[in-house]
Amino acid sequence: MAGQPINPTLKMVLEFGPLVLFFVGYLRLRDELLMIGGQEYKGFIVVTAAFIPLMVLSSLALWRLTGHISKMQIGTLVIVILFGGLSVWFNDERFFKMKPTILYVTLGSALGVGLLKGQSYLKLMIEELMPLQDAGWMILTRRLCVFFFALAVANELIWRTQSTDTWVYFKTFGLSLAMFAFFMTQARVFQAYALPDAEVDDAE
Repeated sequence: MAGQPINPTLKMVLEFGPLVLFFVGYLRLRDELLMIGGQEYKGFIVVTAAFIPLMVLSSLALWRLTGHISKMQIGTLVIVILFGGLSVWFNDERFFKMKPTILYVTLGSALGVGLLKGQSYLKLMIEELMPLQDAGWMILTRRLCVFFFALAVANELIWRTQSTDTWVYFKTFGLSLAMFAFFMTQARVFQAYALPDAEVDDAE
């Protein structure tokens, strides 16, 4: 079942749908205080509680449809469950706001450890998405390692100094656009170190 093709639109909906619903839910409930089980919760916490099962269901759907889920997706899901759950359990939005920081520090550190060993752990995580020569993977890994740490710093600055509204916009649009812009700027690496078609076929 591994590697089954999936409609690109459906894939995008499953990957970004939970984040979009989180954003929409936050806009609707951000000024609300809801009484649940005798405890008062801000709209942010309620939306966070709904976001966690949405992420789990979308990840399971992707795995069911494609027969595959990347290590990066698994790691992201674990961190969402952990820090989202802590926010709900302690009724404290700070845990969920720290989630991107922990995620990017974890990813950056993992890539850094691999680089110290002369390996590209990025290749191990997403090789099936971007077939590249080893030299290309090393260049991309070094750049992405630095980029992940930069995103972690940016998230810390935003959530600690700005309003919750600003952080939600940053998380929903800023981080996604930053990742998109990063990979777009790496076009020369993809072109220069792309594997010949024959090698791609052999790898598959």
